[in-house]
Amino acid sequence: MQLILLSVFYCSAFFSLHDNENTIRKIEIDGYAQGTTYHITYYATDSLVTKMQVDSVLNKIDSSLSLYKPYSLINQFNNSTHGIIIDTHLMNVLKASLTTYKSTGGLFDITVEPLVEAWGFGAKKMAAMPDSNTIETIMNCIGSDNLVLKNNFLRKKKPCIKIDMNGIAQGYTVDVLANFLETYGIKNYIVEVGGELRVKGRKPNNEKMKIGIESPGDDEMEPEMIEQVIELDSGAITSSGNYRKFYESGGKKISHLIDPRTGYSIQNEMISVAVYAKDGITADAFDNALMVMGMDSALHFVEQRKNISAYIIYKKNDGTVADTASTGFYKLMHH
Repeated sequence: MQLILLSVFYCSAFFSLHDNENTIRKIEIDGYAQGTTYHITYYATDSLVTKMQVDSVLNKIDSSLSLYKPYSLINQFNNSTHGIIIDTHLMNVLKASLTTYKSTGGLFDITVEPLVEAWGFGAKKMAAMPDSNTIETIMNCIGSDNLVLKNNFLRKKKPCIKIDMNGIAQGYTVDVLANFLETYGIKNYIVEVGGELRVKGRKPNNEKMKIGIESPGDDEMEPEMIEQVIELDSGAITSSGNYRKFYESGGKKISHLIDPRTGYSIQNEMISVAVYAKDGITADAFDNALMVMGMDSALHFVEQRKNISAYIIYKKNDGTVADTASTGFYKLMHH
């Protein structure tokens, strides 16, 4: 989950605040959750939602889905032999995950947790790189078809099955926060968690919300540049990238994006993908899978679907960086 989506709202035009009751104010809430930061901006005449309320919502999600919290439900499931009774949050994310597992032909798979851990991208740090025998053994514990949901009991077919929802939890979280704001009658907002965004409505001057998409510099040392600015008045945008979370091993880049079919990290031309969808959980479910697919397959996959569109930054054969977008995404771009 890369923070490559920079909401441009921090620098949005400042408008005058009068004391009369009906002036729309810009209200901002920042904090930490899920091992990352969050930022909420909403426009209202009054502070309708407080940081304390937001943190309490986030705490509930974290105690369900976060691998960072030892007591979380997801960790209880991972440490169990047969499975556990799950809550609504875990249930919602699980159902979306299983649907995406099917629609991506297994490219999105929450049972990758043992692989993520083995390659050193998990909560625990690994001392050495896994060898091929280790990977082969772990592959017996990979595959979402090993998960069985009956009523609210999530069963695992083998004790070694462990799940990691980091690929989709932040997208789900922005949806939960967006719905929370809406229950308080807030209609104009931007919610961002770890770079994943959900937007609704407009600024007081009737401008759409502007979102900037960062692109990596030509080498990892260069600062990122804003590559594209898109304008939205509803929907979610999430991203996945290969240029922040990786390390070198024997001259080869090991990326945190692991192909669940092989057990190894992806080595393709993709640098980053931003996905637009009506909600965060949908966008977030697909961004990693598109990275694993590679450019041609990813574009083809997206064009076949009405519910998502994508913007892709990739390396050409000659090493230069280029970008492309699906038909739907071009429509969002600010010309």
